[in-house]
Amino acid sequence: MSIPEPRSAVAVTAPEVTVRARVGVTLQRAGGHHAELVTFSGLPDGAEHLAIVLGEPARDAPVVRLHSECLTGDVLGSARCDCGPQLEESLRRIAVEGGAVLYLRQEGRGIGLYNKLDAYLLQDRGADTFEANELIGRGPDERDYGVAALMLRALGMNRVRLLTNNPDKVAQLREHGIDVADALPTAVHRTAENARYLEAKALHQGHTIALKGA
Repeated sequence: MSIPEPRSAVAVTAPEVTVRARVGVTLQRAGGHHAELVTFSGLPDGAEHLAIVLGEPARDAPVVRLHSECLTGDVLGSARCDCGPQLEESLRRIAVEGGAVLYLRQEGRGIGLYNKLDAYLLQDRGADTFEANELIGRGPDERDYGVAALMLRALGMNRVRLLTNNPDKVAQLREHGIDVADALPTAVHRTAENARYLEAKALHQGHTIALKGA
């Protein structure tokens, strides 16, 4: 996997991030497995990011997924993206292998829900997902994974196997001192409706997605 140069991000040294609470739940979307929902104190961006710890995480290098919030895909089941299927795949795989899904409140690649929906209107007129963000005056991808590194440190997960097709996640975690031992690809959840979206991710950001025959 080709690793791009990371952007500047939240410094991992300040402030100190600690586990705030652990709440046990059973998740049907994780195949009925038990999970712990972990909240944090001291997150520098003030957002309510969440860790979903599943199974028996390996001490050496647990499997971790960084999943950015997508209300339309995760909650409503929108077919415009692959977010919902990726979240469910990650929960089920990690429940078996042991590790954590970090659910990051970075809707629309960091631009927020309303802006994402405005960008959808431009996509309907021909722009791809990255071009549409730029046309409304935002960055093509504004997500910052420095906060994810802080969460992992608080969980004692300093060395991980990252479940991702996105090389930027690997690069940013390494920039912030997390040892990414391996990048494990997710499945390609390709449909007629999201095919152009997946192609844009592969062409613009080097996601490891098969463009044909998936």
